[in-house]
Amino acid sequence: MKQVSVFVENRPGSLMEVTSKLMEAEINIRAVASFDTPEFGILRMVVDQPERAKETLTRLGFVVRIYDVVGVELKDEKGNLNRMLSILADGQINLNYIYSFVIRDNNAPVMVFSTDDMERAEKILAKAGVKLVSDEEL
Repeated sequence: MKQVSVFVENRPGSLMEVTSKLMEAEINIRAVASFDTPEFGILRMVVDQPERAKETLTRLGFVVRIYDVVGVELKDEKGNLNRMLSILADGQINLNYIYSFVIRDNNAPVMVFSTDDMERAEKILAKAGVKLVSDEEL
């Protein structure tokens, strides 16, 4: 799965500038998480057209990167997040960050996370029966 990360100033309206430009370009935001410091923030998004989103925002002066992330489908049941995190911990996989989204027609929520060893994390989760989600499945 691809994630678009955008560096934005930490000031009123800065996130709305990004979402407005993506809306104008007819790019759908499927998941979003914001991480901030006093001066700037990192807006992390899963969108339906990551390359086009990067081109659009870069052209407008934003600093944008595309990263691979892992997406897993977790049914909305008690303990499922903990089960997935236990599988990763047992496999010695460190998470850099994690966020979720639930807006999926008749499908389970998706947890999105970043790690330094994507390939190993995906293999460990798949072996444990955790459903991985691709961009195409969103």
